[in-house]
Amino acid sequence: MSCVIEKKFAATNLSSGKVIAKNTLFNLAGQILPLFVGIFTIPLIIKGLGIERFGVLTLVWMVIGYFSLFDLGLGRALTQIIASCLGKENVKDLSELVWTALAIMALMGVIGMVIAGSLSPILIAKVFKMPNQMRTEALSAFYILSVSIPVIVLSSGFTGILTAYQRFDLINLLRVPLGLVNFIAPLLVLPFSTSIVPITLLLAVSRLVSCIAQYLLCLRVMPSLRTGRRFNADAAKPLFCFGGWMTISNIVGPVMVYLDRFVIGAAISVTAVAYYATPYEMVTKLWIISGALIASLFPAFAASNNYDSSHTVHLLSKSLAAIFILVFPIVLIVVTFSKEGLMIWLGKDFANNSAPVLQWLAAGVFINCLAQVLFALIQGRGRPDITAKMHLLELLVYLPLLWWALRHYGVVGAAIAWTLRVTIDGILLLWVAQRLLPFVRKLALKMSGYIMMASVVMALCGYSTSVAVRSILLGVTSMLLLLILILYLRRYKSFAMLSGQL
Repeated sequence: MSCVIEKKFAATNLSSGKVIAKNTLFNLAGQILPLFVGIFTIPLIIKGLGIERFGVLTLVWMVIGYFSLFDLGLGRALTQIIASCLGKENVKDLSELVWTALAIMALMGVIGMVIAGSLSPILIAKVFKMPNQMRTEALSAFYILSVSIPVIVLSSGFTGILTAYQRFDLINLLRVPLGLVNFIAPLLVLPFSTSIVPITLLLAVSRLVSCIAQYLLCLRVMPSLRTGRRFNADAAKPLFCFGGWMTISNIVGPVMVYLDRFVIGAAISVTAVAYYATPYEMVTKLWIISGALIASLFPAFAASNNYDSSHTVHLLSKSLAAIFILVFPIVLIVVTFSKEGLMIWLGKDFANNSAPVLQWLAAGVFINCLAQVLFALIQGRGRPDITAKMHLLELLVYLPLLWWALRHYGVVGAAIAWTLRVTIDGILLLWVAQRLLPFVRKLALKMSGYIMMASVVMALCGYSTSVAVRSILLGVTSMLLLLILILYLRRYKSFAMLSGQL
């Protein structure tokens, strides 16, 4: 009976444009609501804890996010394999594969717990600079985090299952309160204590409750999980093959994201880091938009492997169009009024140093948002090895390019180097997509033309010295974009079509 339910779900829903659009909205809500609450609660947390303890709390938040690396990419592998099986309506032995993956992830979580627990005293004593009176408190917090690693890793597996079934409504039903707990837990503890330990304990307990809830939801979505609780060594090979390459991308990707700040601090100064990092943190918030759509697209691409190529290309085309229409207008406004906006927010000196950085990074983020769709396509078709090798190659090229650009052009050079890297990344992803799907070539030429026109418009709006000229250019471009959007919506009738009516 469970197999019939799973087949019906796959056949009717996995690549539906309406489902993708709905899931994108769920994902946006899941990311924006906690962020919105954080804007108002962080000042209260800083006031209650003090700067030093708040610094430790930010480390706790960061570490909780990165502990999912111990899943070795198996959560993503589960999504790809399950979605692919559902797409061809083949769910035989699927529960056995899932339990095999979960068993491996539980083991990796325990290994991660031991490693993190062993390294915690070294991190507190040697790596993180903090007052001596806080070290015991911070060490206790990190021990609690270490114990929670198996829970965090297993949660990644359960999320992978729900993602394969496109149940982002259930994922975000848990993600929103879990995200809110990050900011509400400190406020609940503050009336009784300013110690980080009870806050960390409350965060760990919330992860445990969420993990149990995810498991129960997985049983509801995939009833066959109630049976087949066996470890199958043969099933482990494809999981590790996919997950291993995913792990490389998960490690190298964040290194390239944060590498520039370390190099700037070493080559120039900590002040220069602030001039670079502030606009970076601002403009990369646009990844929330692309990330919300990409999360829905990955299982859809995996499921569409079993259809004809034109079906997948149609989904790709509509997804790229959606990202272009949603992200480009925001980027254009940022590029046009970067200096004026920074001057109002942070003052003239900051604006003079950071405005060109913001302009270059905004252009890079726009290109990267489009490239993320191609990234999801390639991994969804079961080729994470390609993206991992690309990341390793990019790292080897990016480091000397970043150092050279910094030495010659300062923080603006770092922004140019970052934008060049993501542009090269996008070109390589497009080239790979053409090799995997020949029908992509026509789409690639069309998108390249649109991106080139968008780049010219950004250059004109960003580098004109006259505010009036920039405003006129922005107005004309906005009207053209509005006209294109109206024609687009008239053709596809609804927002669901924006994400790829199939």
